[in-house]
Amino acid sequence: MAIQAFYTGISGIQNSSVGIDVLSNNIANINTVGYRGYTTEFASMFEDAISTGTASAGSIGSGVKVQTTSMIRDQGTLASSDRSTDLAILGEGWFGISGDGDPLYTRDGSFGFDSNSDLVTKEGFYVLGTKGNNISDDNVLTNKIDEIALGEVKTQEKLRFPNTLTYPAEASTQAKFLGNLGVGVEPITMSASIVDPLGNRNQLRLEFVKDAVQVPPGNQYTVTATTQTFDGETIYDTQVGSVTFDESGALTTSSLTSIDNNGAAVAIDLGAGFDGVTSIDLPLVSASSVADGTIGGDLVGYSINRNAEVIATFTNGEQSSVGKISVFHFQNEQGLNRVNGTRFSASSNSGLALFRKDENGNNINGAEVVNFSLEGSNIELSYGLTELIILQRSYDANSKSITTADEMMQKALSMGA
Repeated sequence: MAIQAFYTGISGIQNSSVGIDVLSNNIANINTVGYRGYTTEFASMFEDAISTGTASAGSIGSGVKVQTTSMIRDQGTLASSDRSTDLAILGEGWFGISGDGDPLYTRDGSFGFDSNSDLVTKEGFYVLGTKGNNISDDNVLTNKIDEIALGEVKTQEKLRFPNTLTYPAEASTQAKFLGNLGVGVEPITMSASIVDPLGNRNQLRLEFVKDAVQVPPGNQYTVTATTQTFDGETIYDTQVGSVTFDESGALTTSSLTSIDNNGAAVAIDLGAGFDGVTSIDLPLVSASSVADGTIGGDLVGYSINRNAEVIATFTNGEQSSVGKISVFHFQNEQGLNRVNGTRFSASSNSGLALFRKDENGNNINGAEVVNFSLEGSNIELSYGLTELIILQRSYDANSKSITTADEMMQKALSMGA
């Protein structure tokens, strides 16, 4: 009996030490961003039944063993950051990062752009995602994208972007005017800002002059359209047309259709009825205009929004997504192998990385990504210290049982002598 107690105590000390090591590691990483804690699960070894006649009076344990160490999957506390590239995942999911070997997975979203405009971790691992493929070889944005669809898991790549990027100019194709000419005889002018094929912003100016001879009912005007530089030194085109309004002031006809803007035709839209330019006997208010077209711009920098989209911002105020950060999932997160700190690798127990899908079968991240935030360790100090005290007491109790068993053996030997 003393020998069995001796070995039972030894197994308790050994396995309590394993639990203490796991908890100590948790407590040491209490301030580590994205840290996932572990808990130790114990199991009893074989037991011998104690019987008195036919009735069982209990059992004698043969010790304890570590069954497994399992990952704690609770959400860590979010802390605010001043960088849009600092990200946190709400719910399940892992960021994918790449070095020289197979992809690794982490909850640590402390990302940033390096000198080559690669999105990387603090340790230099590349962040994986889907590129928008909307940047040409000569670093020109080919397509403005609001949201990029995730590709397949195996196609996820390093999010690498050029240091210089140009937003191409888009020439204006139409301009719509809104305003009231009144019914007076004073000339009325309206203008719109338009963009020519070279990316220059010019002015489209309209001057309405009431015809000297009016044919009732309604009013008639001659309108002169001019495209010119804003300083007025260069005039590209001049077109003259006529517009008519009915007795209620609604626009009925206009012969002014389009005008040249330094090589590009711009359609002139004065509206119809009361939707556009009118001639009503009311106080005049400032006219307005809406024109398409965009001046060119150069890259200001990259940032990340709440949809995990990498956004390129340009000097002309335009923005476009150029990549999307992936959030990976696993059939069994508990089966991930901890490689180092907050980095994990897939295993046969975890299964291969996968994406969640929406109702249409499209790949989605399946979790909310919060920018300007980082997820802290999911271990609370109070929990870690409480568990540590329990294991220390278990260690002390097993140590005491060894001492007691040793004393029993010594007494038995002395009695035999």
